[in-house]
Amino acid sequence: MWDWEYAIELVPKFSSAFLVTLCVTLAGFALAVGFGLGFALLGRSRFRSVRWTIRAIVEFIRSTPLLVQIFFLYYSIPMLTSFTMSAFMTGVLALGLHYGTYLSEVFRSGIDAVPKGQWEAATALHLTRRKTWLSVILPQAIPPVIPMMGNYLIVIFKETPALMAITLVELLLTAKNEASASYRVFEPYTLVGIIFLVVSLLFSFGVRRLEKKLHLMQGQSERGTRA
Repeated sequence: MWDWEYAIELVPKFSSAFLVTLCVTLAGFALAVGFGLGFALLGRSRFRSVRWTIRAIVEFIRSTPLLVQIFFLYYSIPMLTSFTMSAFMTGVLALGLHYGTYLSEVFRSGIDAVPKGQWEAATALHLTRRKTWLSVILPQAIPPVIPMMGNYLIVIFKETPALMAITLVELLLTAKNEASASYRVFEPYTLVGIIFLVVSLLFSFGVRRLEKKLHLMQGQSERGTRA
């Protein structure tokens, strides 16, 4: 049976674990966006060797399990290089690198959707390559892919329990420790499930609101241009 008193006792412990989970999620997502955009831009390099190298890296990372990558970064890298990272930093890097490869495809699709005329207009105006990307291409390529980016934010949040394998004290590991100590599994795991559900729904709602706002701003910009 559900014990409300015990469940309330778990709230402070889960609060600190939730903060760790949320920080890993947001930092990992920010890193994934950076990696993804970098991979997408380098994948369009004029140098074939750069394009092939980036493609090989992306395919390799996407073809191996996230958990294996976490173990490699946390256990193998220190043995090979004497460079160690905390469980938190390893989790952020693993999530960012892994999902950066998926976001690179999202950004690539957004860039490919920009009309060819925009590139030609930038060339006609003698814009530098950097100015073309920052002022013309990316402002048009990124807004349409915001919903997909939001989906990956939710996926990263739901993947954080994998980090319990390297002893990062996130939500699931906290629940497991509490269940082991109290021999009660119903309350800890139910609370974790509820937290993941509520936060995922909030992320989804926020992404939809942002998407609507961007569409509204784009519509106002188009009307202003026609006027």
